[in-house]
Amino acid sequence: MKRLLLLTLLVITFGASAQTIKFRISGHQDTTINLIRYVGNKLYMADTAEMKNGVVVFDGSKHDPGIMAVYFPDQKYAEFIYNKEEIDISFTYPNFIPSMKVQKSKENKLFIDYIRYMGEMRQKSEAASKKENGKEEVKKMGEEVKAYQDKLVQENPETFVSKIINMSRDVDIPEPPKNEDGSLKDSSFSYHYFRAHYFDNIDLKDDRLVNTPVFHNKLEYYFSDKMLIQIPDTVVKYAFDLVDRLQPGSEMFKYVVHFITYKYETSKIMGHDKVFVEMALKYYCPGYKEGNSIATWMKQDKLETMCERAEILQHLVIGVRPPNISLRDTTDVNWLNFYDLDADYTILYFWDPECGHCKKDTPKLAKLYNEKFKERNVEIFAVGKATGEDFEKWKKFIHDNNLSFINVGLTQSLYDAASKDWRQFIPKYTNVQSLNYSEHYDIYATPKVFLLDKDKKIIAKSLSIGQLEELLDRLQDVPDAPKLFPVEKEKEEEKE
Repeated sequence: MKRLLLLTLLVITFGASAQTIKFRISGHQDTTINLIRYVGNKLYMADTAEMKNGVVVFDGSKHDPGIMAVYFPDQKYAEFIYNKEEIDISFTYPNFIPSMKVQKSKENKLFIDYIRYMGEMRQKSEAASKKENGKEEVKKMGEEVKAYQDKLVQENPETFVSKIINMSRDVDIPEPPKNEDGSLKDSSFSYHYFRAHYFDNIDLKDDRLVNTPVFHNKLEYYFSDKMLIQIPDTVVKYAFDLVDRLQPGSEMFKYVVHFITYKYETSKIMGHDKVFVEMALKYYCPGYKEGNSIATWMKQDKLETMCERAEILQHLVIGVRPPNISLRDTTDVNWLNFYDLDADYTILYFWDPECGHCKKDTPKLAKLYNEKFKERNVEIFAVGKATGEDFEKWKKFIHDNNLSFINVGLTQSLYDAASKDWRQFIPKYTNVQSLNYSEHYDIYATPKVFLLDKDKKIIAKSLSIGQLEELLDRLQDVPDAPKLFPVEKEKEEEKE
């Protein structure tokens, strides 16, 4: 029994020491040193220890493998590889890489030598590129670097650093196939091959790679306009293709799903919200109401907020027919809806008579309608805030600014009556979406614009007045028509 206990203690002791991260630092006074780690391309605080007599030690058992760094009070830091092995490295502050000596850690011996080699080759390549006939010399250096990388990866296939290096390399693209006369069969062969094999050098089953900036940078490039046409349906296709190759629940799955979803949720490019919606509905929302979402990293309240928003936005993305709106006009008697409009294009315009931007933009829209759009069969269906005291303000603004297009609103009398018994209006006169249009049309700020085609499908949204004019001129084959509100002038006014 005593022998078994002793063996257990030895195993525990050995396990702890095998993951010690030690740095011997000269050139800096003893101080508090932080350990920071990468998650994607961002650095996060991971641990803290006191440097004593130039030595600082961290307990590696508390940390996941990845690229980490020792972080000094002046914000300088020295990167290293951590892969659950004992590390003992010495260096002189702040001359990190040139002075580094690795006493223990196979990963870091390879890593530091590789970083030094790449630094030297980069300097030589830059110098050669400045020579008059340096192109061949640069090409030869590129071949030397590739051979170095090949050798390192082949001789150390089990190491983490080899996976990182391999991941950083582009795939080799074969010569494109040619016709008998020597012409290319497919001029875009190289691009298509590169896109199809982009992730060949990345082990998508290795969660450790998430904790490196290299993986994030590869992902960022793949989903940029350098690789993919930024059309929502195209992005969704390749996003699904990548994510469906990953193991659900893995760190790799979590990182990639979050990266794509957040990138397109926060994109300023019109139409990109469709990517967010598709990602949310496929990878976050199934089963979320029962607590069975595969997005286990999301708190339930955040998940509910995301999925409720995605369920609304799926009806407001470009290419779909949004829910009809049927509300009363200024008489508070007549019902009007935009589905019944026989127009080549319909502008849905949400506004508030007390909103500063609305006060500026709505008269401009009226001028466009009266002088250009009306005669070209472009209708404007404006939904104004008309509840409570805003009802009279809404009517006054319409009258004072000659808003001759269609104006409807959720009036106070309608709101009160519907609150008591909505069945008297639905479905005879209206629908749930109309009585809750702010929610169902995602109206959290005004003015808000949707441009619909003849079939009432969304073709553009969130446009400025100038952008709306320019787009409709182009769609109606009069791109050179004089502009009442030039986009360039709008941009200048925004800067003032």
